[in-house]
Amino acid sequence: MTATSPAAPSVETVDVVVIGTGPGGEDATGRLARAGLDVVAVEARLVGGECPYYGCIPTKMMVRASDALAEARRAGTLTGRVDVTPDWAPVARRVRDDATADWDDTAAVERLEKAGARVVRGRGRLVGPREVVVDTADGERRFRAARGVLLNPGTEPAVPPVEGLAGTPYWTNRDAVRATEAPASLTVLGGGAIGCELAQVFARFGTAVEVVEAGPRLLALDEPEASQLLAGRFAAEGIGVRTDAKVTGVSHDGSGFTLTLGDGTQLVSERLLVAAGRRTDLRGLGVAAAGIDDTGRTIAVDDRLRAADGVWVIGDVTGKGAFTHVSMYQARIAVADILGTVGGVGSADGSEDGERADYRAVPHVTFTDPEIGGVGLTESAARGAGLTVRTGSTDLAASSRGFVHGPGNAGLVKLVEDADAGVLVGATVAGPAGGEILAVLTLAVQARVPVAELRHMIYAYPTFHRAIESALADLDEG
Repeated sequence: MTATSPAAPSVETVDVVVIGTGPGGEDATGRLARAGLDVVAVEARLVGGECPYYGCIPTKMMVRASDALAEARRAGTLTGRVDVTPDWAPVARRVRDDATADWDDTAAVERLEKAGARVVRGRGRLVGPREVVVDTADGERRFRAARGVLLNPGTEPAVPPVEGLAGTPYWTNRDAVRATEAPASLTVLGGGAIGCELAQVFARFGTAVEVVEAGPRLLALDEPEASQLLAGRFAAEGIGVRTDAKVTGVSHDGSGFTLTLGDGTQLVSERLLVAAGRRTDLRGLGVAAAGIDDTGRTIAVDDRLRAADGVWVIGDVTGKGAFTHVSMYQARIAVADILGTVGGVGSADGSEDGERADYRAVPHVTFTDPEIGGVGLTESAARGAGLTVRTGSTDLAASSRGFVHGPGNAGLVKLVEDADAGVLVGATVAGPAGGEILAVLTLAVQARVPVAELRHMIYAYPTFHRAIESALADLDEG
């Protein structure tokens, strides 16, 4: 008998295939389906992505709990004696039950299905223009997307190639949010937003924490003044910080970790949290099959999120900011383009009308205490862009609201102006509700509100945001 090869899986034609259902991909899938398109959403993990299960939502619940502890400890200065005993159990219960439904995405899947989309579980990859193969538990499924493919692959925690690290039971953020108790001690590898937030959370619940950062300071993408402010708070709370520190080796003896640094120092802790950045496997995603470069860390897109003929890309992998709000913003623009596009070449009537992505006022917030928010360009980035830069800043604690607030009032407002244009191109706010105060400055940067107009505004007294007026006055003096 002649051996025969197994039949290739049949190809199913649909309108759009969405690979990855992080916040942007989930939103885009729902929008496209409600518009009447035949949409297949491919997801290898949980519908909703990192944000609702391992990132934004559960970690901010953890931050909320740790902030409550900090305020309780400060309350004695304002109200008299307050005794508080940290207990991680309510935190773990709230994350498990309220935030993540025990890491169950049933409700999210049902929302998409109700909108008219189909969810296919498995790892999807491009195998040609508008051609997608999904590796499912039951074998391969193949789809042809008549309109096109929307990629929202998200990112995975990056693990640095440190000798001995692979194979040890280190944590990433995904493990930290599942913690059922605060460890006795914790070393955090990485001083970015994730590392700093989780370091402070666990420290406030009694964990001895040491942060190890390869660069010269914490929160390297923010203004140096904000990094310095946070470092001071960490020192006051007993959180160790080692900067310019290279980790040369990691070992685990069954009960704890030992990190060896380049200077020979050894750090011993019960747990190790690796928070050293994020990555996407572009080759595994098969983007080269669509003519997209798979050798870099990001995928280049135009201002309508097009990466190639019939391929749109949104989210972290575009390199425009690894934030839920950026992914959601991009989803809206990409969906509008898909709905008005035939063949990925422009709108149906041949015009180029429609919203275009604009990233000059991308805000971000690190939910430490002090809370640190930034928008637009830092002073260094503005100077690097060749702008004529003028800056103004003020001490938030010295404001009337800061004086009233008392303990925990450390903060600042820093403004970055394009002096030639007379508009703000960046701002940083650190302190109580820093991310909320940032909103008015985000509007100013986005709308290019003249600095002269900002000076004429009336700022409510006594609020934290009134400190913006003092920072503007400092711009005048500068």
